[in-house]
Amino acid sequence: MMQPDWEQICGRVRQIAAQAADYIATERKRFTTDKVEVKGTFNFVSYVDKGAEKMIIAALAELLPEAGFIAEEGSGRHDEQAPWQWIIDPLDGTTNFVHGLPPYAVSIALWDTQARETVVGVVHEVTLGESFYTWKGAPGAYLNGQPIRVSDHVAGVNDALVLTGLAYGLDEKVVRHFENSFAYFNRHSHGARRIGSAATDLVYIACGRGDAFYHINLSPWDVAAGAFIVRQAGGQVADFAGGDDYVFGRSIVATTPSIWNEIFDLVAGARFTKGDC
Repeated sequence: MMQPDWEQICGRVRQIAAQAADYIATERKRFTTDKVEVKGTFNFVSYVDKGAEKMIIAALAELLPEAGFIAEEGSGRHDEQAPWQWIIDPLDGTTNFVHGLPPYAVSIALWDTQARETVVGVVHEVTLGESFYTWKGAPGAYLNGQPIRVSDHVAGVNDALVLTGLAYGLDEKVVRHFENSFAYFNRHSHGARRIGSAATDLVYIACGRGDAFYHINLSPWDVAAGAFIVRQAGGQVADFAGGDDYVFGRSIVATTPSIWNEIFDLVAGARFTKGDC
């Protein structure tokens, strides 16, 4: 099988993500909360999520027919034997979208099944019209055509802006860890932020708007594209065990290299569970 041109694929994925973002932005103008469905506690979906996903999958199926799909709303053919998998969140930050609050984003990644790596990553933040992207073999990562890099001015956590979130359905021990860590960073850094879209959190680390991000219990579609963009922009990414299973392993830490050790020791350890903040 001939190796696809990842740069060309990435360019087309950007167009597909932008088309979905236009649809989402248009529907937001006439959206009302009575159109929301509840998937779980504080976990929402709407016809907009589903419509965007169908639009994306139809276009991607033509782009790379051999690929399978791992999509949040369950559309598309999931084939574990396919050489590649599209990992898609059609609307990351649905709660924000429902309330008319930015940010929310379209996230599309292409996963190489055999190599177990992301080869294309695109995150299109809808409200600002920002397209973050990269591909395997690219010299870096980009925002609307311009190169981006993680921050290079942060000497320690006290200089950092820290992004995080609190996933749904967590046990009390994990909830306590995140509540305590959030309080710690609010006192010992430039602040902690919970902006409500993990894909956007990650690309904000990639372009230096934030310096560290950590989260747990996320799904592959939340992180696959954004984490790849962070790494291509010079950042470090790992799961809470310090390994590279952050796409499917449900935990992630992403930072600029200068504060990696300090952030990782803080958030992946047990200190916040004990209340040491």
